[in-house]
Amino acid sequence: MNKITAIVCLFFIGTASLTAQHQISSPDEKIKVNISTENGISYSVSLNDEVFIAKADIDLLFNKASLGKNAKFAKPVVSKQNATVKPVVALKQSSIENNYNQLTLKGKELTVEFRVFNDGVAYRFVTDRNGEVEVNERANFEFAGNFLMWTSPIEAYVGSYEANYEKVKIEAFSSKNSYLPVLFENTRSHKMLLTEADMYDYPHMFLKKSGANSLQATFPPFPLKTELVNDRASKVTQEADYIAKTNGNRTFPWRVIVLTEKDAQLLESNLVFLLSRETELKNTEWIKPGRVSWDWWNASNLYGVDFEAGLNTDSYKYFIDFASKNGLEYIILDEGWSLSTLDISQPNKTLDLFELIRYGREKNVRLILWASWRAIESQFFVLAKYKEWGIAGIKVDFMDRADQWMVNFYERVAREAAANNLLVDFHGAFKPNGLHRAFPNVVAYEGVQGLEFNKWAKTVSPEHNTTLPFIRMVSGPMDYTPGAMRNYQSFEYNPSHMRPGSQGTRCHQLAMFVIYESGIQMLADSPSNYEREKESTDFIASVPNTWDEIKVLEAKVGEYLLVARRKGNTWFVGGMNNDTEREFTISLPFLSPGERKAVIMQDGINANRFAEDYKRVETNVNSKSQIKVKMAKGGGFVMRIE
Repeated sequence: MNKITAIVCLFFIGTASLTAQHQISSPDEKIKVNISTENGISYSVSLNDEVFIAKADIDLLFNKASLGKNAKFAKPVVSKQNATVKPVVALKQSSIENNYNQLTLKGKELTVEFRVFNDGVAYRFVTDRNGEVEVNERANFEFAGNFLMWTSPIEAYVGSYEANYEKVKIEAFSSKNSYLPVLFENTRSHKMLLTEADMYDYPHMFLKKSGANSLQATFPPFPLKTELVNDRASKVTQEADYIAKTNGNRTFPWRVIVLTEKDAQLLESNLVFLLSRETELKNTEWIKPGRVSWDWWNASNLYGVDFEAGLNTDSYKYFIDFASKNGLEYIILDEGWSLSTLDISQPNKTLDLFELIRYGREKNVRLILWASWRAIESQFFVLAKYKEWGIAGIKVDFMDRADQWMVNFYERVAREAAANNLLVDFHGAFKPNGLHRAFPNVVAYEGVQGLEFNKWAKTVSPEHNTTLPFIRMVSGPMDYTPGAMRNYQSFEYNPSHMRPGSQGTRCHQLAMFVIYESGIQMLADSPSNYEREKESTDFIASVPNTWDEIKVLEAKVGEYLLVARRKGNTWFVGGMNNDTEREFTISLPFLSPGERKAVIMQDGINANRFAEDYKRVETNVNSKSQIKVKMAKGGGFVMRIE
């Protein structure tokens, strides 16, 4: 259970509080929100007195009738909170400051809450009407200029949410939708990231262009009829003219705006987590995040062994042996382990699943099983069966929708999995939206163009890799699946489905284990490749995937980032670069007094031509040390300070 200590102070705003104009600021007063309730509800947002959103018009409709247009609000109330939140699964830090000012406008049926933090703004609707209602929502964001933005274009609303970012000015954005998060940059290089949190019984928000400097919200309609396609897909064949059917007495999702002067602050933001509801689970001791050896990406390419590699008991025992030897907590049995993709209640006859469970228990390695969402939906009873078997978790795949029904499916899976002590990795998934706080057994989401694309495309470039942490990762853990041991510079890279590699250097891959956040961090490559690359594997195996503290040392979206993370008394520092060579001098003032041993893995002198070239260095450091690091094209480095 999260522990929160808070001091809450409520007070009224003046005697002229029935005015239609209100203002609220962040605790440090850098962010200001001006709110108008004249002719509907609108607001503007500024950072350091420079306007970012000139006007955002927002409204909620029940049964096609506007709740906001003619709403009458009582005196606004401001609440202040200064709290400490301790996450069950500490993906960024073990203690999070929750400090904000809130303005609440309460009406008869509609209440609007604005919450302002030092790194952003959020608003949500709260309604009070008995019974079920058909809901629509409106939001139009008019920006103060033709800002640059990073979007994720998508046709309509259906997909795996793994698009490559399109970097364009607002005015030049295509006619497509974009799913969230979307990142904006103003003329002073300040950043604004738009996303959402606390998403329950409601569809996701998308954005489309509505004017020269404007974007409007759009939502997948409520699905009235769906058609199942093949063994894993679905198609909505009839849509309603509303986006949700839900209880009229509820809170609605937070619309989240992260605002930063420096790119580095995006990586440090916890707003999505803080704005999501606390866990309702009474017992969370069984929730154990960890590292995973995985078969699918590397096509089970094992070599130097005396058995035929594939979907069989010997191969998975090899994966278990590798995980045990390197202190990894889990292995995943991906698609093919079960009798069929639609029957996940029985194992494939080519392997002895129960012997693998027994063998894993002996080696202190537990199993996670893949399943399509279709199979889970038709066989929910298997989750109780998996608990009986001793399975640790499930990887649920191919949802590919973000409408209200599918959002509710995620929660049903999370809840039932928690009841059976199962971890959940949502693959083929939309972005995290706060469910991982309410159900901390949800340890990872895909919804990211990750390493798997290297099997068939050239789009996972060093620039892409150095963009993800500033956009997708801000919303929550991402199942990118790093760890390629075949590394190439971008100019020579070619995809391979059976023997995949990566763009960028070896140290670029190693740095992902420090920089990328995931509750089950997968080692994507073959155990045979890792056995051949002992120095790299030893470093990867030493990196935890939960953390006590984060410090972003240097960062620029799509170009480079240097991140320091602490676990206990050990610090890790990771750096990643796009296709431009760079050199950095790293200071270590965050270290406690005294000499420490540092292990450094950095790009080798020939890494620009042979991306697998690296140099391992051991040295002593202290809080006054200056470490010079040169990163090659698509380069990186990692450092462990013990």
